[in-house]
Amino acid sequence: MTESEFLDLTDTLLDSLQTALDESALDLDYELNGGVLEIEFDSGEKIIVNRHVPNQEIWVAAKSGGFHFGLNEQGQWRNTRDGSELGQALSQLIGRSAGETFSWQTA
Repeated sequence: MTESEFLDLTDTLLDSLQTALDESALDLDYELNGGVLEIEFDSGEKIIVNRHVPNQEIWVAAKSGGFHFGLNEQGQWRNTRDGSELGQALSQLIGRSAGETFSWQTA
């Protein structure tokens, strides 16, 4: 995939996540700046989602650790260590940080 294709794909992904956050009833703030989405919760906890262009991955930093997600041949963003799916992983991380259920799917 070209860099331009990766940037377009990740722009769409981050837009989708922002829409899901906007439509949720969760009490949080977020800011997107240059491919980095920073989500802040009332507790002061943060989750940072950003694209890593050189590796063509989505990186997630949360209180519980750092995670890297690469696009597989089926078009799914999968954790490079355990194979978990990005949407499911972020839904759990955001829900846990917000203390409420959150659901987001990447496709």
